[in-house]
Amino acid sequence: MANTIKIPGALDPHVHLRGMDWSHKGTFAGETAAALAGGYWAVLDMPNTPPETTSPQTLATKRAGLAAQAVCDWGVYFGGSQADNTAAYTPEVVSRVCGLKLYNNATTGALLIGDQATRARHYAAWPRTSRIAVHAESETVADILELVRAHRVPTHFCHISTAEEIRHLRAAKEAGLPVTVGVTPHHLFLTEADVAVLGALGRMKPELKTLADQDALWDAIASGVVDVVESDHAPHTLAEKASDRPPAGVPGLETTLPLLCTAVHDMRLTVERMIELVALRPQQIFGVRPGPETYTVIEMTPFTIERANLRTGCGWSPFEGMSVMGKVREVWVRGRRVFDGERVLAGPGSGQSLYGGAA
Repeated sequence: MANTIKIPGALDPHVHLRGMDWSHKGTFAGETAAALAGGYWAVLDMPNTPPETTSPQTLATKRAGLAAQAVCDWGVYFGGSQADNTAAYTPEVVSRVCGLKLYNNATTGALLIGDQATRARHYAAWPRTSRIAVHAESETVADILELVRAHRVPTHFCHISTAEEIRHLRAAKEAGLPVTVGVTPHHLFLTEADVAVLGALGRMKPELKTLADQDALWDAIASGVVDVVESDHAPHTLAEKASDRPPAGVPGLETTLPLLCTAVHDMRLTVERMIELVALRPQQIFGVRPGPETYTVIEMTPFTIERANLRTGCGWSPFEGMSVMGKVREVWVRGRRVFDGERVLAGPGSGQSLYGGAA
């Protein structure tokens, strides 16, 4: 096995950056620095950090904040809401986002859409030239697939976590529906049995599942049903996690690539498949290309995940104490080294918008 792995433009299409009303959890500058340290050239940010990205005004607020602070390249999702905001789906808005996010099951924030009729209105209004990303669990996956059949809008199913959901999506792909599938490292490397040790640090949406469900995810990676491994990076402070009502979500930007490199080392994954999952397929699905000389170099060397070495503002990881294989040694963006294995070298605002030009 080669001592180093070169990844051409690693893209995480599912992160929840912090800032704005949640600046106590982290900042655009700090969390995009964590992305670079984790080996990512770019990230796509979800719309449920308040103020939620559900109007042209809140979209402009988020884009301006990222333009000023981000050190990696970035894109943002628009959010659909139960209160009908489809009038906001103008060509200008669509051109400035990577897609529309619909939350169809319980999640963080106030964007839950619980009825099929409202979901159908969003599907009818969003253009087929863009993409919808969905939080859909259990039987809701079948509900969303009905809308994909009716409207043919390309749809990315985020953080799929069960064997049942995989069965639905495998059948949808075999039927030729325009769907793609993402899974997360926490569902690939942790199960519900870990919650006894992790407590609130193992609480996320979707929740951790059984070992049989985890095996189904790995089988779906091997068979090609899964398109993307996405971090679902969603940091909360340790104080919040220790509270009587701990929020759901875990950080993941700095641990995803080392965990996958560990799977390569353990021969659960080939290098080529890993590069597809974290770079080539995300780029294809979301219609972006890294600039020339944009890549990550990972050294296949062992280390232990420790909170003292994390840059994410929350300062912890559910994988703390785990021995992994694969240290990010360099990240280059457009011919400039932006991470040298120890230091983030990019300045605030150096990250570029991937959609709609400058903010």
